[in-house]
Amino acid sequence: MTTKTYAALAFSAPVLLCANAALAEQGFTWEGEIEIGNEQVISSDVAANEIRNTYAIITATGTYSFGNNMAIFSTLTAESLTDPTADRTFDDMGLYVEELGFSFGLGQSTNVAIGKLHPVFGSAWDDTAGFFGGTLSEDYELLEQVGILADVELNGAGTLSFGIFFADDTGLSRSWGHDRGRNRSNTGGAGNTGKLDNLAIQWNHEVDNTRFHIGARHLSASQGDVDDEQGFVAGLGHSFDGGLDVFAEVAAFDNFGGTADDATFVTLNAAYGIGSWTLSGTLSQRDLDTSGKTDLHSIAVEYEFQNGMALGGALAFHDDSGVKDTILGANLIIPLGG
Repeated sequence: MTTKTYAALAFSAPVLLCANAALAEQGFTWEGEIEIGNEQVISSDVAANEIRNTYAIITATGTYSFGNNMAIFSTLTAESLTDPTADRTFDDMGLYVEELGFSFGLGQSTNVAIGKLHPVFGSAWDDTAGFFGGTLSEDYELLEQVGILADVELNGAGTLSFGIFFADDTGLSRSWGHDRGRNRSNTGGAGNTGKLDNLAIQWNHEVDNTRFHIGARHLSASQGDVDDEQGFVAGLGHSFDGGLDVFAEVAAFDNFGGTADDATFVTLNAAYGIGSWTLSGTLSQRDLDTSGKTDLHSIAVEYEFQNGMALGGALAFHDDSGVKDTILGANLIIPLGG
């Protein structure tokens, strides 16, 4: 399970936005983070599930702006590239290019990026607090896509983000260290077509302390898939005076991943800040036609130090079609920047 603490959410903004924030200033900027954590199934209905995964995730994003509304950017990530099947410590670590592209502005309201990118569809993995806050929703996150994306500011009526893309099947889909191999478009999976025939679009807006988004996507069937995937997502969040933040997102899919499955995801998250502490809780569910329902409910606490480092811990209760696990997670996030 990928982890993210509330204090580190600022590092999760799409690179398209980060790159264009400094388009008018010439020069190189970078930021990143090191996450060191431990996730352990402390009890389970299935004894083989009771394993420990001690891991590290290192991410660095660099942007060079030419000072004329144009910039190049890249994100490198190092992490374990296989799922744990037994107790492990920093195993199967590999380094790969998560994003690499060129961005430019069109007028005052439009930013465009071309390259290996992160299309906008949903935001639960960014907008939820706690170690397990976005775990199930990450199943529909669009990562490592090759294409063209655009953000258009709508004169105070929010931002429209859209793009055409396909799953990266270039040499950049490989990794160094533990080699995950090159992705091929003939291996199946919705969107893994090698052609710009996949689309995502999302409208984001914020009014006072309330934020919301609505989006849709079409991922074309690849070789061996049942049918094209069609997806819809909607999210709503609000920050109250006094430190309480709530967020909800629902996503629904026909032929999820190009399979015969229809799928529904629901994420509810609340976080309460008390000084440097953040207390949070998550209720989440994934419902697939063939494998049934998976529920993941968790409580978490995080502490942010004055130097920006964050220490977090969480307890989760996981029910996968009747198989129940209790999971304990902890992590330390160290921000980087220069």
